Amino acid sequence: MGHGMRIAVDAMGGDHGPATIVAGALDGARRAGVGLTLVGQTDMIQAALATHDQTGIDIEVLDAPDVIGMDQHPAQAVRRLPNASILVACRAASSGSAGAVVSAGNSGAAMAAALLVLGRIPGIDRPAIASFVPSERGRTLLLDLGAVTDPRPAHLVQFARMGSAYAERVGGIASPTVGLLSNGEEPTKGNQLVQETFPLLAALAGIDFYGNVEGTDITQGVVDVVVTDGFTGNVALKVAEGVGALVVAALRSEVTATLPRKLAALLLRPAFRAVGSKLDYSETGGAALLGVNGAVVIAHGRSDAKAIANAVLVAHRAASQEVVAHIGAAIAAPLGAANPSGPATPTP
Repeated sequence: MGHGMRIAVDAMGGDHGPATIVAGALDGARRAGVGLTLVGQTDMIQAALATHDQTGIDIEVLDAPDVIGMDQHPAQAVRRLPNASILVACRAASSGSAGAVVSAGNSGAAMAAALLVLGRIPGIDRPAIASFVPSERGRTLLLDLGAVTDPRPAHLVQFARMGSAYAERVGGIASPTVGLLSNGEEPTKGNQLVQETFPLLAALAGIDFYGNVEGTDITQGVVDVVVTDGFTGNVALKVAEGVGALVVAALRSEVTATLPRKLAALLLRPAFRAVGSKLDYSETGGAALLGVNGAVVIAHGRSDAKAIANAVLVAHRAASQEVVAHIGAAIAAPLGAANPSGPATPTP
């Protein structure tokens, strides 16, 4: 599927405007070896393109006059602005002219547009936003990060199955372990949602359920996939990002406090850079919207060009690894049977 694939990028989303998005999208498309469909206001996209080398990239520009702002109500905006860039990008994926969609715009609008245009994978009631976060053992997939703030236990079971399939296909993790985020490891711990979900996950065939995990276990890499509701997941992610930024800022100010430290810092610069990039959200490239019938990657609103480039790479990997078909097969498998092994075959 890799040959001739295109990634549709919503050029109007994000805090930094089309110039940054276009720069990152070009870099990502070049690195992934894919075609690029830039969606948005044509004149702004062309102006941004004019400042970059485009050789070797198959670029298509789709005009979308409407833009959904970060402050607009997602579901209403999607219905009121049929030619919004995120809707036009999703239609490109729906028609098959693009293999995946990337947006750094209003994440609620991206979700509403994807549900409206692409629909859900059969057997999935609610989508979930999933992203890898850095851990001591590599990285941990965390979901949901804000798609469903008040899910029911059955939804968390679906999140566990989708997260497991995604970690396997995109993370390259064979039979990933799954933990349920709680305020203690004991099965009796947790709020009502966690307590009702625990026995369901424990009885679920086809995923390797570890049990309850705590907040600190996310960055320790105790399990490969951590499942939680969108409210808790979003808070956990923002706290982790904040702590990462704090560590980098504290290191920077302490290290340059005195001359001897400044000299030592020169020697340690590569180490600081490595730590900085490990804690940098732009390295993960964006979160996958799992459960919709297409590969959709939601990038951080604050995304710089590097983050957008990485989001394009994530989108390409999700599409070429046929994550949607793999989730569909996992969900369609009877609950008593193990996940179908081997490469997923796309349903006709």
